[in-house]
Amino acid sequence: MMFVIVLVAVVGLAGFWYLDRASRQPPPGPPPLTGPAREYVKFLKFVAADGQTAEAPVMKAHESYLKQSVVEITGNLLNAGDRVLNSVEINCIFYDPYGQVILRERVPVITRKMGGVAPREFRPFRLAFDSVPDSWNQMMPQMVIAGIDFR
Repeated sequence: MMFVIVLVAVVGLAGFWYLDRASRQPPPGPPPLTGPAREYVKFLKFVAADGQTAEAPVMKAHESYLKQSVVEITGNLLNAGDRVLNSVEINCIFYDPYGQVILRERVPVITRKMGGVAPREFRPFRLAFDSVPDSWNQMMPQMVIAGIDFR
């Protein structure tokens, strides 16, 4: 009987140790840009609502109903290439006044639910961030294409 109790205790501790170790490992990151996607980045441009003139995205900050600061970035993304896009994701990188990265968030700009974007078509986007630290330098975050999915 004592042998069974010790065996159950050892198996229980080993299981606990394994699950604890597995929970501490960070989840795998999203895959990097593929070769074709890296080549296609040059065809993605921010444009004004008329689809012709170049215009940088606009950033606004406001306070939510919960008295929380919300940073909102709006703009239009033009697909100037010849392929249909299912989704586009970007990394928004926020810095502090000393140039140190304080927040890096991967967000979708175009999703499959939107129906994708055909060649020479633009799509408006809105990105909202409510977890930007107070040490942020109040400048437009760096926006880097992180993922492109073709149809």
